[in-house]
Amino acid sequence: MLGEILPPGTAAAEFFGDIPEVRLLPAEERALGNALPHRRSEFGTARAAARRALTRLGLPPLAVPADPRGVPQWPDGVTGSITHCADYRACAVARTTDVRVLGIDAEPDRPLSAAVVRTIAVPAERTHLVDLEWSGGAQVAWDRLLFSAKEAAFKAVFPQARIELDFPDVEIAINPAAGTFTARLPSVVRRAQGGLPALLPGRWLARSGLLVTAVALPTNQPGGVDG
Repeated sequence: MLGEILPPGTAAAEFFGDIPEVRLLPAEERALGNALPHRRSEFGTARAAARRALTRLGLPPLAVPADPRGVPQWPDGVTGSITHCADYRACAVARTTDVRVLGIDAEPDRPLSAAVVRTIAVPAERTHLVDLEWSGGAQVAWDRLLFSAKEAAFKAVFPQARIELDFPDVEIAINPAAGTFTARLPSVVRRAQGGLPALLPGRWLARSGLLVTAVALPTNQPGGVDG
């Protein structure tokens, strides 16, 4: 499922549910600390997905600890992203020689409350959501897809830029027919990462009650999508 929206040079792994008693490596155990059983199960399955994705990339199944902010720490020369929601855990990785930034997210395909939409969407995006309902139909929870696309963009740029973004800082435009979207970044993030394009390209997929999104910029396309 996730692999369908990722570019060449990227490896992915996903699980629909948790794997019981995943063996964590020492660095991961230290990062997890005294987590509750649910969090331990979720974390362990996500790390199992990460190791499977790394092996598919031709690398050994290394530890993937998290920093104090919960950001996965990848081996040198690797960029990656992890996501989890109810009954779904997934990871995508790539070599930095192939992919410059990478972020993924998964969400249940269910509408958000009006109050949440007002919090995450700028006025232009709220108008865009109305247009999507008319042109794209109600078969997809477009507001939740907007949320997921922003999360994928945050995960793509934060590990390098280390700049905390809020939902109004990134503007999303969804193409319902093509299964794509763009994420407009603030100039401070673009400068912090050595000149990212104004618009990062993304892809999305709705299936089996889930929405999955991915933002990926190939290293050989530093200009990306401009605008």
